[in-house]
Amino acid sequence: MTVKLTLLSGIGSLVWGTLLAAMRVSPVPLMRGFGTAYVNIVRNIPLTVIIIFTSLGLADIFGVTMGASDFKVQGFRLAILGLVAYTAAFVCEAIRSGINTVPLGQAEAARAIGLTFSQTLRLIILPQAFRSVIGPLANVLIALTKNTTVAAAIGVAEAAYLMKEMIENEAQTVLIGAVFAFGFVVLTLPTGLFLGWLSKRLAVKR
Repeated sequence: MTVKLTLLSGIGSLVWGTLLAAMRVSPVPLMRGFGTAYVNIVRNIPLTVIIIFTSLGLADIFGVTMGASDFKVQGFRLAILGLVAYTAAFVCEAIRSGINTVPLGQAEAARAIGLTFSQTLRLIILPQAFRSVIGPLANVLIALTKNTTVAAAIGVAEAAYLMKEMIENEAQTVLIGAVFAFGFVVLTLPTGLFLGWLSKRLAVKR
């Protein structure tokens, strides 16, 4: 469950975070304002508050079921929604920092040959930006893996939820805690090492 939450939330965060980054560098003031407001607000709200809001606010008050009739499936999808909404703000800032490393002359050259803003961003700016921020994005992914434990607050049976049940049933707090801690190391350490290697491999030489 933890791996599924991480993978699906990671993909959603990358897509939404990239769109937010595009908004933040957009020439349209309304889009820039929305992107800036979203990032500044969401980054300063605790993840637990966001996750609980998706359950108590969206599901219980507004009746948002995410297309699921089963309570467990609904909780899983709402947890992904909350994780995406939160993590995308950090993905956005990582990608925006990568965009800022691309020389301004490249965007000016693109406009000079008639490319639109979206074409310049898609074909020239973002490919270079992604290569320069693999390391920061790896840190965001590792943080997301650990943040999935917050989903236990709305009853999603991921690692922290299972650990809590096992401790209540077995009363082996230290042993069970150590096993789950080791499990998270197994999940995050290889990811960090691989993406660190990939970052050096694909680094943009300037």
